[in-house]
Amino acid sequence: MMNLSTVIAYGCRYCTPPIKQLLSYTTLLNPHHHHLQARPLSFNNLNLPNFNLLLTGRLSRNDVDSDDLLRFWSGSGINKNKQMVEHLRRYGVISSMKVAEVMETIDRGLFVPDGTSAYVDSPMPIGYNATISAPHMHATCLQLLEENLQPGVHALDVGSGTGYLTACFALMVGPQGRAVGVEHIPELVASSIQTIEKSAAAPLLKEGSLSLHASDGRQGWPECAPYDAIHVGAAAPEIPQPLLDQLKPGGRMVIPVGNMFQDLKVVDKNLDGSISIRSETSVRYVPLTSRDAQLRGY
Repeated sequence: MMNLSTVIAYGCRYCTPPIKQLLSYTTLLNPHHHHLQARPLSFNNLNLPNFNLLLTGRLSRNDVDSDDLLRFWSGSGINKNKQMVEHLRRYGVISSMKVAEVMETIDRGLFVPDGTSAYVDSPMPIGYNATISAPHMHATCLQLLEENLQPGVHALDVGSGTGYLTACFALMVGPQGRAVGVEHIPELVASSIQTIEKSAAAPLLKEGSLSLHASDGRQGWPECAPYDAIHVGAAAPEIPQPLLDQLKPGGRMVIPVGNMFQDLKVVDKNLDGSISIRSETSVRYVPLTSRDAQLRGY
């Protein structure tokens, strides 16, 4: 059995991933809204021999325990927020107690469309050609930004969508900090505010330490800059300069970069103002683009 630390879940706009064809599992990815996302999970508890065949689509039903595989990919049977977090901890996505507590406190079920499987580890369409990321990607970004999301600091969530990750940021920075979400679809901003009002982050929204705004996220939100932490929830062809400018020395930004092929970049601004960039993993996000282009389907 191979010891791999990273699995890539394939999603394609026009074709069915091989693993879905083999197992007839059709609910993991919506064909029009998807992320190609790295899943930094452990295989210690799974019976997955010949994993190289799985990645290339040359795996037969007899080569793998399909029940184990479906539990791995989808988190099947997970119908509670706490169970979702426990699943992510069990497979090594969440290693921080702080991240686990925040994700347990902010119920993902409030932030997904009615009738969807809120706690399955999959991205979901939220309308307007936008998605909410899979739980493992939210957890990954929270882990990468954890040291910068300290009480009292400022954090920016670009492409805030449903407001889920912005609400998580708000809990981490607390009432003395500032969590700002920027989303260029006004209807999503309005619905995210209504959702957060039902969540554990409602007091922070009311007090003003959490706010959401309709604006072009590529321009950031200068009013509350500089930011100790910036998250970008859509892929830019290159890192927008306004976001680099609004990142505080000592701060960190997590942003998917690329067009067809994308990497999740970790951008650190050093205390002297210089920039260090590394690639965390391969991903597939919807593009960071204009409002009109998004509504036209990019």
